Amino acid sequence: MSGQPTIITVVCTANICRSPMAAGLLRHALEGEVNPPPFSVESAGVAARDGDAASKNSVLAMKKVGIDLKKHQSRMLTPERIARSTAIFCMTSDHKRMIETLFPQKGPFLHLFREFADSGSPEVPDPYGGSIDEYIHCRDSLLDAIPGLLRYLYQEVFPSQKS
Repeated sequence: MSGQPTIITVVCTANICRSPMAAGLLRHALEGEVNPPPFSVESAGVAARDGDAASKNSVLAMKKVGIDLKKHQSRMLTPERIARSTAIFCMTSDHKRMIETLFPQKGPFLHLFREFADSGSPEVPDPYGGSIDEYIHCRDSLLDAIPGLLRYLYQEVFPSQKS
């Protein structure tokens, strides 16, 4: 890897609910590893407007697990962002299909965020406009995917980095 960070991008629709929560959880998990490889976890949306804050309920749901999203600003998923991403994880198969159609070269490192979870649907429903309980359920669904996602990352994306 020559010291360059592995860029992991998490994708949803507007980049104000699911992908910021997922990116925060994944970043926190990787930072907690004994000897993490150089990495950057980013998020973006297929229909995002640059500069929007994370939704209020996303901020509250993540605050309950000690992760701060107050400074998050949404970003549009761009060809440049896709090109520099080593791995991309989407919330739904629709997001994944859109990227596959527009950027077929992204291939092997394009997956659903929950694809490697031990149980449950690989899809992450959008909690936008829902109650705090819906956001907490979404956050917990994302959190449940982290162990399988870490296994995948260490086996396939940075296999020589596991201590």
